[in-house]
Amino acid sequence: MRSSAEEELFLPSTPGKFKDRSHAMHRQFHRCFASTSTMFLWALFLVALTAAYLSFQSFVDSGSRYFSSAWGGIHWEKQVRSSAQIHRQNGFSVLVTGAAGFVGTHVSLALKKRGDGVVGLDNFNNYYDPALKRARRDLLSSHNIFIVEGDVNDARMLAKLFEIVAFTHVMHLAAQAGVRYAMENPHSYVHSNIAGLVTLLEACKNADPQPAIVWASSSSVYGLNEKTPFSESDLTDRPASLYAATKKAGEEITHTYNHIYGLSITGLRFFTVYGPWGRPDMAYFSFTRNILQGKPITIYRGKNRVDLARDFTYIDDIVKGCVASLDTAKKSTGSGGKKRRPAQYRIFNLGNTSPVTVPMMVGILEKQLKVKARKKTVEMPGNGDVPFTHANISSARRELGYKPTTDLQTGLKKFVRWYLSYYGDNRAKSVN
Repeated sequence: MRSSAEEELFLPSTPGKFKDRSHAMHRQFHRCFASTSTMFLWALFLVALTAAYLSFQSFVDSGSRYFSSAWGGIHWEKQVRSSAQIHRQNGFSVLVTGAAGFVGTHVSLALKKRGDGVVGLDNFNNYYDPALKRARRDLLSSHNIFIVEGDVNDARMLAKLFEIVAFTHVMHLAAQAGVRYAMENPHSYVHSNIAGLVTLLEACKNADPQPAIVWASSSSVYGLNEKTPFSESDLTDRPASLYAATKKAGEEITHTYNHIYGLSITGLRFFTVYGPWGRPDMAYFSFTRNILQGKPITIYRGKNRVDLARDFTYIDDIVKGCVASLDTAKKSTGSGGKKRRPAQYRIFNLGNTSPVTVPMMVGILEKQLKVKARKKTVEMPGNGDVPFTHANISSARRELGYKPTTDLQTGLKKFVRWYLSYYGDNRAKSVN
C-alpha cells in the first residue's frame, strides 16, 4: 500500500495523465532553489534598508545635536563670524578666553572699541556668582561682542572656532583663580590652568595660520621669594600655593610649545588687579560688601606683626599692558605642527610698583564709603598667601611702553562708585 503522500505524487495533473516522479522532483528542487534565492535577495534588501535607515538616523541625530547644542549651528556660526569682523586697517581678530571674567571683559571692550574683531569664550562656572559674569556678558553683547559658552578643554569646539575664524591672536585669560580655594578644590586648578592651557595650545598649534598668544600668568609665581621688587629674571621655583604652582607649570608648558612648535607666546604676571566689575572673592571687594552691611572684616598680619602689602594695579592699567602685548607680539613661526624658525617668547610683570598695606587700603575704603569698618586682625594662616608683592616693571616699560597711571585712592573711588551703582546702597541687603 502506498501512503497518501506517495499516491499524491502519482495523481494525474490533468485527466488521463500521470506525473512522472523524476520530473516532479526536479521541478520541486527548482521551486525550492527559486524560493531560497528570493529570500536571500529579500534579506539583502532588508539589510540595505536597515543600514540606510541607521545612517539617516545618525545623520539626523548629529544634525539635531549640531543645531541644538550650546555651540554649533548656522546661527551660532553667523554670530561668531560677525563678532570676529575687523573694523580697522591692519586690525586683529582675537579669541579672548575667560571673556566674561573681570580682566577678560575689560580687554574685550578695549579691543572692540578700537576696531578689532573679538570672539569671547567662557564657561560661566560658579566659583563666584555667575550672575555677575552674565551681567558682564550682557555688557559685551551691547557692544556686539559674542561670547561662546563652553569650556577651554573642549578640543572639538576650539577646532570649530579656528575653522570658522582665522584668529590672528589669542588672549588667554580663562583660569581657575584664587589662592585659598585651591585647598578646597585642587582638581579645578589642574583642569583649568594646566589641562585647559594644553588643550588651547594644541588648537593654536594645529591652526592655520597659527595665532600669536598672550596669556595671564600671575605674580603668585614669585612665591616665597624675599627679594624685592620682583623681577622676571628672579627664580620662581618656590611656589606658596597650588594656584601659584599651576601658573608656574603654565609658564614651563608655554615655553615648550614655543620651542617645539614655533608659537609666539607672551606671558603676563598680573599683580593684584582691582576695579569696576571686579571679582567678589578679592579682599577689596569683600571688604566693601561687609563694611556696608556692618559685618566685621578680617585683616591678616604676617610674621612679627608685619602688615601685609600688595602691589594693587588698576584694571585700566592692566588692559593697556594686555593690548600693548598683543600689538608687539610677533607672528608664530610654525605650520602643520612644525616650527620653521625660532619664535618670540616673553614674560612681563604688570604691576603698579607702589605696594600698599592692607590696613591702608581699608582706610581708603572707609573714607570712600563714609563708614567705619569693624576690624578683626589675625595672624596669616598657612593657606598659600604671601606677605607682600612688589613688581619691577622696567622690562614692560621698555618693551611695551607700559606705564601705570592710577593710584589706589583714585582706583578705589572708581570701584566704589561702580559697586554702589551695580548693587545699590541697601546696607541691610545681602550681596552674593
